[in-house]
Amino acid sequence: MGIQLRQVCLVAEKLEPVVQELTQILGVNSCFIDPGVAQFGLENNLMVVGKNFLEVVAPIKKETAAGRFLEKRRGDGGYMVIVQIDSEDAFNQIKQNAREEGVRVAWEIDIGRWKNCQFHPKDMEAAFLEIEIDEFNDFEGYWHPAGGSGWEGSVKQDSTLDIIGVELQSEFPSKMATRWGRILGESTHSVKGDKEIHLNNSVLRFVQLSDGRGAGLSAVDLLVFEPGEILKKALEKGCFVEGNAFSIGGVLWKLHTERFF
Repeated sequence: MGIQLRQVCLVAEKLEPVVQELTQILGVNSCFIDPGVAQFGLENNLMVVGKNFLEVVAPIKKETAAGRFLEKRRGDGGYMVIVQIDSEDAFNQIKQNAREEGVRVAWEIDIGRWKNCQFHPKDMEAAFLEIEIDEFNDFEGYWHPAGGSGWEGSVKQDSTLDIIGVELQSEFPSKMATRWGRILGESTHSVKGDKEIHLNNSVLRFVQLSDGRGAGLSAVDLLVFEPGEILKKALEKGCFVEGNAFSIGGVLWKLHTERFF
């Protein structure tokens, strides 16, 4: 089974400040705004990072799932892990695995050429897990949430190259890793004391709760050219910086010059 991390979504109380800081510090471009998220009481902005995407959503109405998530985690933070699946059989198998684990579907759509299924964050514990498949089956091309095609012209890779990992924190990270692994049909690996799931292009890392905000998507790993230049920009913006990492939008952005595998 091929599973590609294509998009990481953050939720913020205010959209523009987070998008502005991310684009300026990481040196990436906005590529798409989806009017369709208004049905969920949201506005959004997608930024392209190599062949993959960062998204920020913010509530524009009261009583939204995103608003409740902000209240639960006491501010901005990671919201969704969004993966692309390489076949309809694999997509359906993941849905079956989730049913067997007692995980609820929060939302799904099937328009034939594109299928999307979101698993409830309460059952997944740290974040929504969203799985997608489309008729093109191209891990480096067409991506429906970014408008399909056309985003390629916005790619800028002179500073930030790719998203190579996501960190999910929990009071019981091994238990959470086991559930995510069973649903995705992937083995878990023990690496430096943490549990990991290795996808085609990235790592899902499950770590001990450490910031007092409860379970959540706490960090994103980025492949970059020069961490020092990015950290300098983050300091100039007043961001918290520690080692090769900085904080924006309630998420720690960890900078690497090599892939994990």
